[in-house]
Amino acid sequence: MPTSMPDIANHTTAQTEGTLDRVGMGNIEMPIMLAAKDEAERMVSAHIDAFVNLNDPQAKGIHMSRLYLLLDDLASNGTLTYPALVKLLEQFITSHEELSDTAFVKFNFNYPMRRQALVSGKLGWRVYPVTIVGKLEQGKLEVELCIDIAYSSTCPCSAALARQLIQKSFTEKFAEQDSINKEEMHQWLGTTEGIVATPHSQRSIAEVKVKLNSEVDTFPITDVVDTVEAALQTPVQAAVKREDEQEFARLNGQNLMFCEDAARRVQHAMNLISGFDDFWLKINHLESLHAHDAVAITTKGIEGGYKA
Repeated sequence: MPTSMPDIANHTTAQTEGTLDRVGMGNIEMPIMLAAKDEAERMVSAHIDAFVNLNDPQAKGIHMSRLYLLLDDLASNGTLTYPALVKLLEQFITSHEELSDTAFVKFNFNYPMRRQALVSGKLGWRVYPVTIVGKLEQGKLEVELCIDIAYSSTCPCSAALARQLIQKSFTEKFAEQDSINKEEMHQWLGTTEGIVATPHSQRSIAEVKVKLNSEVDTFPITDVVDTVEAALQTPVQAAVKREDEQEFARLNGQNLMFCEDAARRVQHAMNLISGFDDFWLKINHLESLHAHDAVAITTKGIEGGYKA
C-alpha cells in the first residue's frame, strides 16, 4: 500500500512567526491566448508573476502549485480577458482561503500588431511591450494595462541651429550675386553644401499605464497605441518604401518636440478618450546628443489617482 507524501507546508509551523505581503512565483513562462479590443485573439509568450499574501503568522507557507495550476488551466483552456483575469485572482484567494485575502498577478509579453506604412500602404509587424497587472485586496480590485510605444523625436533647438547654419551657407554662396538664378538655387538646395546641417533626432519611448474598469471586456491595447501614435505623429515604422521614409522625414521636421511637448500632447489626447479610470505617462527621449535621457512624467491628475 503506497504511503502518503508529507506536506510540510500544511503540517509544520513557521520557524519565525509573521505575516507576509506577497508569496508566490515570479517569471513563470507560459503561452497565453490574449483577447485585445479590435484585434483577433492571438497567442503571446508571457512571463508571469503570481502571488497571494500570507495572513497566518504561524503557517509555514502557501501552496504554490495551486497558483501554477490555475495559470496553467487558463493557458491551456481559456483566454485572457478582463473577466478571466478577475476570476483568476478570485481563484488565487479561494485556493488559499484560510491563509490569504489578497491576490496579485502580472503578465509581461510582447504584443504584435500589423501597422500600415505612412504613404505606400505596405503592412508590417510592430511589436509592443505590454504588461497587464491585476490585484484583488480584501475585495478591492485594480486592473492596469501598461504599454511601451516607440516613436521618433526631433529636437527644436537642434533644428533652429541647423536652419541658422543653412542660412549662413546660403549667404556665403550667393553673397556676390545681385540676382539669384532659380534653377541654380534649386540645384544648390539639393546638395550637402546647401543643406549643410540637419537637426538631431532620436528613438523615444512613451511608457503608458491605464487603470481599467469592468466596462471593458477585452484589453484596449490598440486604443492606447493609436491614441499615442496619433498624438505624436512620428511612430516607429515597420515596412518602409522610399516614399514612406520621405514622409517620415517630413513628419519629423513638422513635429519638433522636447520631452515636455510630447508629454503634453499625449496627456491631452488621453484625456479626450473614455474607458480609462486613470492614466500615468512617462516620456523618454533617448538623446543622440547627450549621454543621458530627457524625461517627462505626468498623470491624469485625479484625486487619489496615479502620482508622478
